[in-house]
Formats: sequence, C-alpha cells, structure tokens
Amino acid sequence: QVQLVESGGGLVQPGGSLRLSCAASGRIFRIDAMGWYRQAPGKQRELVATITSGGSTNYADSVKGRFTISRDSAKNTVFLQMNSLKFEDTAVYYCNVRGVWQYWGQGTQVTVSS
Repeated sequence: QVQLVESGGGLVQPGGSLRLSCAASGRIFRIDAMGWYRQAPGKQRELVATITSGGSTNYADSVKGRFTISRDSAKNTVFLQMNSLKFEDTAVYYCNVRGVWQYWGQGTQVTVSS
C-alpha cells in the first residue's frame, strides 16, 4: 500500500509564499515523476508542476517564474515552493506520483486572501 502525506497548505496574503511537501511511502516499485495538481471550486483539476526522476521539470504557464518544484529522491519527497501568490492560486493542491501505477494525495488547501 502506498501513502502520500501532504503538508504546508494554509492561508496567505497576496504576494506571500508557501511551501508544500509530499512524502511518499509504502510499496513503491518505481517513481517516474512526481508533481502537483490543483483544483479550484467549480473548476477541473489542472497540472501545476511536475518533476521526473531525471530532474526535468514542467510548469503550468500560470505559475512559471513564481513556483518551483523540487524533490528529494532518497526520501521520495516532492516540494512546491510558491512565491508571489495570487488570489487565483486558491485551490486544493494534490500531490501526484507516477510509476508503475499512479497515486494521489488527499489534498491540501491553499487560500490566498487579504
């Protein structure tokens, strides 16, 4: 069984920063990529950023230059540093791990509000 434990969400003012973490544990045979997705109320889940086992990264246009994804491969942990947060970044953020199968975290709320 695989578990993804997310942390780091919360309430922040516009222009502020948050750092999300997601630690994967359990019977993970292989990780090809880890990433973050988000879902705002009334909208579909969308990709935020991904990072492959080789270190290649991919970002949604809306977060380029503001968010940075990184990982600690030894600990099967992925991070998302979010800077210059905007109102429209408000969403539930989900961790995603892809390998032999795909796994999702439970989600962590990020609210950007003044």
